[in-house]
Amino acid sequence: MSTGRIISLGSISPLKGVLCMVGAGLFLTLNDAVLKWLTGDYPVGQIMFLRGLFVFLPIILLVWHAGGPRSLRVGRITPHLLRGALMVAGTFLFINGLRHLPFADAISITFAGPLFVTALAAPLLGEVIRWRRWLAVGIGFAGVLIIIRPTSEVAQWAAIFPLAASVTGALRDILTRKMSQHDSSIAVMFYSTIAVTAAGGVTFVGGWEPVQLEDIGLFFLCGFLLGCAHFLMIEAFRLAEAALVVPFKYVSMVWAVVLGLVIWGDIPDAWTFAGAAVVIGSGLYILHRERASKTEG
Repeated sequence: MSTGRIISLGSISPLKGVLCMVGAGLFLTLNDAVLKWLTGDYPVGQIMFLRGLFVFLPIILLVWHAGGPRSLRVGRITPHLLRGALMVAGTFLFINGLRHLPFADAISITFAGPLFVTALAAPLLGEVIRWRRWLAVGIGFAGVLIIIRPTSEVAQWAAIFPLAASVTGALRDILTRKMSQHDSSIAVMFYSTIAVTAAGGVTFVGGWEPVQLEDIGLFFLCGFLLGCAHFLMIEAFRLAEAALVVPFKYVSMVWAVVLGLVIWGDIPDAWTFAGAAVVIGSGLYILHRERASKTEG
């Protein structure tokens, strides 16, 4: 058990958990957009290292707010090492997916993650997943496909990168749910960030590209967005069951649509609006079933 003061947004609360996951999705979507821009100029390992350095900036602020280094104390280091390894693998796979696939296709494939989490939540966390929640998760994924309408390019070999990343992400989320009951969110994020940054730094021996001055701001933005996103995501698993909050990652596709409209002027078509409605509707239904089961119990 961690002896430091745990930074948390509150006690167990399904609604707060859902809101944290929705907010995390927004920050991750922004981060992925910036990341896609950087993959054309820098190796994967260099991106992991430089972005990781800037993630420590929000971490330092959170540690200071939590009362200092005591907030980083943990009961067992082994789960943090395992989560760090999953983060390294997932980050490497996803960035490679962004490098070789269209942005929307790479994102759409990773949304298979909630299906893996739902499947694993029962055996690994002991959570009861009834058929209605299974159906809602499947419908939510169908909504994502309606929005994306993946092209034939998805069928190429590079699709294995984001698909494998969704598997490692599911395992990470399951492990996070267990860890967040004992260790602070900031501690969980701190040790995983060390792992990803160190793994990226090792690739220096393979050769890095000179960093352009204008790109330093992009790396800073990536680090800040990722730090905020992972803190909110860890909080989501602290506040609610994994099988409840994970499907709300689908809302990230809605964020992508909104950002496309505001920043690039892309006007969504009828299929996009229909898919967004399905995604949001399935998430709200899962939340409704969660509340109903608590009341019946």
